[in-house]
Amino acid sequence: MTSESSFGYDEAVQTLNDALIFGINPSLEPIRAMAEEMGRPQDTFVSIQVAGTNGKSSVTRLIAAILETHGVNTGAYTSPELHSYTERITCGGVPVSETMFATGIAEAVAAARRADVTPTEFEILTAAALWLFRECGVEAAVLEVGMGGRWDATSVVEPAVAVITGVALDHTEHLGGTREEIAADKAHIIEPASVAVLGPGTIGVEMVFRTHLRAIGATAPMRAVRSGSMASPVAEPETVRYVATSMPTAPDGMTRVDIAGTKSTYTGLEVHAPAYQAANVATAVAAAEAFLGRGLDVETLRAAVAATTFPRRFQVLRRDPWLVADAAHNPEGAAVLARAITAAWPDPAMRPTIVLGVLADKDAAGIVFALAPVASGFVVVEPDSPRAMPAAELAGVVEHVTGERPEIAESVAAGIEGALPGNPTAGAIVTGSIRTAAEA
Repeated sequence: MTSESSFGYDEAVQTLNDALIFGINPSLEPIRAMAEEMGRPQDTFVSIQVAGTNGKSSVTRLIAAILETHGVNTGAYTSPELHSYTERITCGGVPVSETMFATGIAEAVAAARRADVTPTEFEILTAAALWLFRECGVEAAVLEVGMGGRWDATSVVEPAVAVITGVALDHTEHLGGTREEIAADKAHIIEPASVAVLGPGTIGVEMVFRTHLRAIGATAPMRAVRSGSMASPVAEPETVRYVATSMPTAPDGMTRVDIAGTKSTYTGLEVHAPAYQAANVATAVAAAEAFLGRGLDVETLRAAVAATTFPRRFQVLRRDPWLVADAAHNPEGAAVLARAITAAWPDPAMRPTIVLGVLADKDAAGIVFALAPVASGFVVVEPDSPRAMPAAELAGVVEHVTGERPEIAESVAAGIEGALPGNPTAGAIVTGSIRTAAEA
């Protein structure tokens, strides 16, 4: 690889941190200009774009794993990272090296300079990912949308498959105050030639996507993923059905799922995760079938699904006592987490303590309301983020919702230390934000 300018990983990280001051840019012009200066790397591979309020990271990881095991050299772009920026960009299932990452950032910054634009952190990262995918010779790139869809930097690509995992009220200050408005923003990832895949979380707003497809003159059929016999917005041959046939009864348990795809049927798939991942597996299967235009090899699929891990999604960090990290950061995600807790701790008298740290722009009351019925108690913390809600303020929210004043800890680590001794048998769940889960 060659680069107009070369600097190390630490300088790359500093460059990205410096760009955070530019916030969110509702325009595709900077990323388009950068991509042009880089020789349009997005034209050298086929793209799958994954949008959605919840589940998009898991679906992105699953699609990439399925395609890779089916012989497609695949890159994946996810966000945010847990510990290192390199986690966001993988080629062949492996994060790029710090040296490769730094070179990609240098190329992106140089392209922005030539194009005379001032990019945001996410625009720099996205441009670097596209450049690195070309350098790695990937055939398919699975790109997780950062926020929304209309102005997201990943929308510089024209995806062959456009996945919407679901729509819930999040980022309302940018995307709109109703599910319909948010769906309309996410719908913009769908291009005329894209196969649109609607995940189970789109129930109730399907007409928004239909309207968008008609408006752009879409030529490919839309597909929908639905459980059991639930009503589908598309004809049955274009519907992917799934049923969870076995669910975990412990935090480190396994979910077994059967899927009837549009091309073939896949039974006995096992994912080492709570039952909510069954929907994500089915959505990934729908996307992979659409991309390949054929059925999947069931044994290869089984291996790919079984081997996929989901950092910060009901991630077991310790078994004695149980310590689980989950990045649920909105009421819908918290409700999904609550169902997972109910299954993993079937005895209501032995439920875990919730170590909760939330960002200030999130619906903390909604999160607490969803988790309170399955928690033995709360310990509130303030994650290491400038956007964090102060612990004392969060304690007030918990007290208002539950009627009980929670313990306040000075850090995530202190919160864990405080939660486990008081509940040594059931353990603890650390949740409320991606940053909180990362610190755990």
